[in-house]
Amino acid sequence: MRELGIGLIGTGFMGRAHALAFNNARAVFELPVHLKLAALADADTERAQRCAAAWGFAQAHGDWQALINDPKVDVVAITTPNHLHYPMAMAAIAAGKAVYCEKPLAVSLEQADAMRRAASAAGVVKRVGYNYQHNPMISLARQMIANGELGEIISFQGEFSEDFMADAASPWSWRCEVEHAGGALADLGSHLLSMARYLVGDVHSVCADTQTVHAQRPAVKGSSDLKPIAVDDQVHALLRFANGARGTVSSSWLKHGYKNHLSFEISGTQGTLAFDQERLNELQVCRVGQDGFQRVLAGPALPGYAAFSPAAGHQLGYNELKTLEVHELIMALAGQGADGTDFDAAWAVERLAAAIRLAAIQARWVNVPRRERRTVAPAHLSVR
Repeated sequence: MRELGIGLIGTGFMGRAHALAFNNARAVFELPVHLKLAALADADTERAQRCAAAWGFAQAHGDWQALINDPKVDVVAITTPNHLHYPMAMAAIAAGKAVYCEKPLAVSLEQADAMRRAASAAGVVKRVGYNYQHNPMISLARQMIANGELGEIISFQGEFSEDFMADAASPWSWRCEVEHAGGALADLGSHLLSMARYLVGDVHSVCADTQTVHAQRPAVKGSSDLKPIAVDDQVHALLRFANGARGTVSSSWLKHGYKNHLSFEISGTQGTLAFDQERLNELQVCRVGQDGFQRVLAGPALPGYAAFSPAAGHQLGYNELKTLEVHELIMALAGQGADGTDFDAAWAVERLAAAIRLAAIQARWVNVPRRERRTVAPAHLSVR
């Protein structure tokens, strides 16, 4: 059996999620390749060594380029701050290695375009971490829409909100930097935009408003030294889909009480379905003739679910979704799958996000270009 060497860059929350997913994929699925956790890299060499030992990686590096140069690494998983995605992915592609990059793909359309073109020219497998789309319930929703169970789709209403930045005293981080593609739209909203495209299709035009609510934050926790903030704390947008449907999306990291509120309602001429990531094992469905919504519960009849549990109601979680995403990546590397979000799809999400930012700054409807031409728009905009 062919051996596939995994190289992981980053040891934060997402680094740990990736490590768990690769380990879980080996335990849960019968894979067509043998996975080897070959190397882990972090700028903090001691932390890299500790995490490599704890997570089962054979080698630790204090330099990400050394990991990419490691001949035992076939796949480079990137879980670093956004501004590092481009140089790391481009280096991995130049080395002929597959890339598994967290979202957003890059901090500008120009970078995202260069990444997708380079990966395509090199012929390497490339995936982006939009793991929520690997939920069996999302697959069910997509199949219901494709089968016409909701009739003609007429609207999408979506929100992705959390509260981890709700406190004005929450300290500055790289997520607050314009040049690092920070802000609620990039951090949370990109997931929602990807979901809208995945379920309903391309967006034709947008109108939007963004707002920076907290214009300054402590440089570090508890500090009286305040740093100015220019990224968006919240964004609201109207969407016109290419198929004629209309939509709304909103995203905020200031909404008290919400922890992972990626939610949407999709309505058609024959019914409506609703989903909330905080209840990720359920769909709410109402069809013509019903008096209200029916709860549809995840179970082993849905692809992906049975790998973790033989019974309905036993629930999948965040790390299981990441494992399903990694499984798709591995199958693609083995030439047996093509369902994940690749660089082209991730670039389309960034193109849509750029149109939303432009619509906000110019206070008008903006067409989302369908041709493969570069969009003249700032990498990130925030309007108060």
